[in-house]
Amino acid sequence: MLKTAENWMGVRFLVNILSLSDLPVGKTVVVEEILLSGAMRLRLMELGLVPGTRVRCVHRAPSGSPGAYAVRGAVIAIRKSDAVRILTEPWA
Repeated sequence: MLKTAENWMGVRFLVNILSLSDLPVGKTVVVEEILLSGAMRLRLMELGLVPGTRVRCVHRAPSGSPGAYAVRGAVIAIRKSDAVRILTEPWA
């Protein structure tokens, strides 16, 4: 999915947005938006998963759920049904 962003000079550009569940093992992204609500959103934010945070996929179960993600020095497991609602953009 592509999203329009704007830099500090007002120049608009396209950014490739993908959900955390689409992240291949070993790749790093930056959290753009969390589309979860309630207790799950709060718990992920308490663990440090907030917009602007770098996240790396370190493992994925054979069934695809859950996935293990490195976040601020810790590894946390997130179900695919939750990870699909966490939008990210590539990290350079």
